[in-house]
Amino acid sequence: MSEAVVPHSAEKRAATAPGWFRRALDSDLFYSFRRSKVTMIAAGVTLLFFLVAIFASVLSVQNPFDPAQLQLMNSRISPLWTADGQSPFLLGTDEQGRDVLSAILYGLRISLLVGVLGVVLSGALGILLGLTAGYFGGAVDGLIMRIADVQLSFPAILIALLVNGIAKSVFGNKLDEMSMLAVLVFAIGLSFWVQYARTVRGSVLVEKNKDYVAAAQLIGLPAPVIMLRHVLPNTTGPILVIATINLALAIITEATLSFLGSGMPETMPSLGTLIRIGNGYLFAGEWWIVAFPGIALAALILSINLLGDWLRDALNPKLR
Repeated sequence: MSEAVVPHSAEKRAATAPGWFRRALDSDLFYSFRRSKVTMIAAGVTLLFFLVAIFASVLSVQNPFDPAQLQLMNSRISPLWTADGQSPFLLGTDEQGRDVLSAILYGLRISLLVGVLGVVLSGALGILLGLTAGYFGGAVDGLIMRIADVQLSFPAILIALLVNGIAKSVFGNKLDEMSMLAVLVFAIGLSFWVQYARTVRGSVLVEKNKDYVAAAQLIGLPAPVIMLRHVLPNTTGPILVIATINLALAIITEATLSFLGSGMPETMPSLGTLIRIGNGYLFAGEWWIVAFPGIALAALILSINLLGDWLRDALNPKLR
C-alpha cells in the first residue's frame, strides 16, 4: 500500500509546489512571448549581454582597468583572424595595449550599470511625483506638471549635459571614476523622470475615483499607504514598458556623454568611451578599435528596444 501512496503524494507535490511559476507559464504575457521568435531572440541577446557583463572578470584575458596588466608593446594588434593577429587577442588591441574584447566586456558592465541605476532613479522619482500629483491634485499637481512641461521642452541629452557640467564645475578634479559614475546616474535619472510622472499621474486620476480607494480612505488608511499599496500596483504595466524603453535611452545617453568627453574617463571606459577612443584611429587603419564596441552597443540597444516594443504590445489590452 505504501508503494501506491508515494507516487500519488509525489505527483501531488509536483502539481502544487510551483504554483506561481505555472501561473506565469499560463499567462497571456508568456503566451505572447512564445509566439514571437524575434522577441525570444532579443531576450536571449539581452540576457547574454547581462551575463557576460556580470562575469567579465572570468571571461576576459586581462583587466583593462588595471594599468599593471597593460603592455604598450601589444598596442594596435589587429584581430586574431587577420594576418597580423596574435593570440590571445581575439578582437585585437587598442593604442594602450588593451584587449578589445576584454575592454568591451568591462565597458558593457559600466554601460549597463549606469543604465540600470539611471532607470531605477528616474523611475523612483517619476513614480513618486506622479503619485503625489495625481492623488492630491490642485496646486501640487499644477506645480509638478509645469516643471515636467518645462523639462519636456529640452532634449534629455541637454539636461544630462547640464547636470554633468554643474557637477564638474562644483567638484572639479575631485571627481574620480566612481564619482563620475554616480554623476552620470544622477544626470540620467533627472533626464527621464517626466515620462513616469505623467503616465502614473494619468493612471492615478483614473484609479483614485474608484470604490476601493474610497473604501481605503473610509477605514482611515493614510495617503502614502493608499498610493503605494492600492493605487501603484494598477500602474505597473505602463511603468514596465517605459522602464524597458528608457533603459536603452539611458545607455545611449551615457554613451553619448562619454563620446563627447563628459562621461566615463579612459581609465574606466564604458562602451561610449571606447567608441570615442577608437574614433581617432578609424582612418589610420585600426578600424577594429571602434568597430567592435560600436557593434556591441548597437546590438544591445536593438535587443532592448525590441523587448520594449513587444512588452508595449503585449500589455496593451486593445491588442489582446
